[in-house]
Amino acid sequence: MNLQLLQTRLGYTFRDSGLLRQALTHRSHSSLHNERLEFLGDSILNCVVASILYERFNNLDEGDLSRLRANLVKQQSLYEIAQKLELSQFLRLGEGELKSGGFRRPSILADTLEALLGAIFLDAGFEAARGVIRAFYIPLLDTVDPRTLGKDAKTLLQEFLQSRKISLPTYNVIATHGAAHSQEFEIECLVPKLGIQVFGRGGSRRAGEQAAARLALEAAELALRKTPAASRKAKPRVAQLKLAGIATVQSHDTDNNAGNNAGDGTADGANTQQAS
Repeated sequence: MNLQLLQTRLGYTFRDSGLLRQALTHRSHSSLHNERLEFLGDSILNCVVASILYERFNNLDEGDLSRLRANLVKQQSLYEIAQKLELSQFLRLGEGELKSGGFRRPSILADTLEALLGAIFLDAGFEAARGVIRAFYIPLLDTVDPRTLGKDAKTLLQEFLQSRKISLPTYNVIATHGAAHSQEFEIECLVPKLGIQVFGRGGSRRAGEQAAARLALEAAELALRKTPAASRKAKPRVAQLKLAGIATVQSHDTDNNAGNNAGDGTADGANTQQAS
């Protein structure tokens, strides 16, 4: 195991190599593992990311800053950073975790990354940990749109239509497939003013709606790009665009479901009001 290679990728060299080894050690491997370091690293990560966002986006309110931070420090985001570091090749796992593919598990990789940050803090202090975290996130923030990061597809579609004074979409269950314990829902999403009809599939109704909303948003953006500004003011034709596509979202993604729950409350409530 070439720990120097990992330190090069981190941009930090440990004074205490024992801290580095502990940060890479899963509880299945030995009694001296990384869970306490993970706890520490999680707190430091939240603090530094909050500071970066506060400095960078001085026009965003507390709610938007919290949404951005939650998206940047969630398991999936940490897992993607860990993948870039190829962290899996440095993990110290017990025999059972090795056999079950623990080195590929997003939760283990994300937790180990946080443990590394905690270890850097103990090894050299807050500024050292802050420098490593900033190196992870500054390039990422150069490529994202803070207005949309962390928002689910239904919320983005709703905001897109509302900003153009277009009625909210409607969602209908078209069919369910599979056995009761592994059903897949096929959902129709309609935006009548733009003549849009798309279909999404998912392991739950909510997941199917998210998949359909993603396709509807793409179709709506395409429709309005192709429609001259003057003609948008005129009464639209019955069907300017009819796009039948299929998108699929899996329901077992915990982070996405958490985001969906947050977005669905607004979108579903709006649809109920529209129907009444």
